Amino acid sequence: MTEQTKTLRRGWTTGACAAAAAKSACAALLGRGFLDPVSITLPRGEEPRFALEHREEGEGWARACIIKDAGDDPDVTHGALICAKVSRGANGLRFLAGEGVGTVTKPGLPIAVGEPAINPVPRQMIDAAIADVLGGQTPHFDVEISVKGGEALAAKTWNPRLGIVGGLSILGTTGIVRPFSCSAWIASIHRGVDVARALGRAHLIAATGATSETTARGLYGLPEEDCLDMGDFVGGTLKYLRRHPVERLTIAGGIGKITKLAQGAMDLHSKRSAVDFEALAALSGVAEVARANTALEAYQIAGTPLAEAVALKAKAQAEATVRGAVAIEVIIVDRAGAVLAQTGF
Repeated sequence: MTEQTKTLRRGWTTGACAAAAAKSACAALLGRGFLDPVSITLPRGEEPRFALEHREEGEGWARACIIKDAGDDPDVTHGALICAKVSRGANGLRFLAGEGVGTVTKPGLPIAVGEPAINPVPRQMIDAAIADVLGGQTPHFDVEISVKGGEALAAKTWNPRLGIVGGLSILGTTGIVRPFSCSAWIASIHRGVDVARALGRAHLIAATGATSETTARGLYGLPEEDCLDMGDFVGGTLKYLRRHPVERLTIAGGIGKITKLAQGAMDLHSKRSAVDFEALAALSGVAEVARANTALEAYQIAGTPLAEAVALKAKAQAEATVRGAVAIEVIIVDRAGAVLAQTGF
């Protein structure tokens, strides 16, 4: 771990912000005034404190808002205004989707179709935060969570593919955003698999980027919903599919990333894996490949036979990872979207 990574600042999930806002609003609704700052206890025992950005109340309701601080993580919701409106309701807690929070429309997610896209752990955190105010009394509240501008932000996430419409999901399993962690991306891949399985999809595409995804979709005529935005996380994708299989998986990517997979890498990011050009020269049988600077240059030296050999070896690596649970093919795509190699199933 580098010194830079050690000093990166952690932040708080949308779920943690929503729970803190709900706690403050609940206190105000009960006539105790808004808690500001408001502290909550996270699932692992941390007790962060949040300052309120906005507060308001009326007859039978109170609303508190917190600006999300995701620390040094490049989170799409960093700086978003997360609000909770707590109103008098029936027995227990009823969760509602306010402005910018989506609604689930497809099966396979941990929340039922028709429910607000507030995940189970954030719901538990909100429940615990309100219970802390009530001191053992039974809650009788509706809790509406909203995210200002959330519908526009959701277009930058996986939500449209997952069938979450109208806004963002309220996420978080620990309440903490750890800078540059891969967990949120990999979790999105897993949810994509879950939805596809629930819908009975037999063939998925896992692509390293937009160009390779577009090419693979064109070959098979598959909708966007059948595509996993795998990025660099081929290992996280394949290991999950090993336990939750579909019938067929097309892996599509550029020559560089597919070469890394062929050489056994399960994380294809440039900072975490590299091409072994000596091994690539041995695979191609062209000695000059060993002096290449990039996999693309190696392809330009050795041509189509190298691309085909890399694709076949990547297919073998992927098949070994899924252990026969899924039929695999690999497609190598250039930057213009042309197919350089395709193994078939």
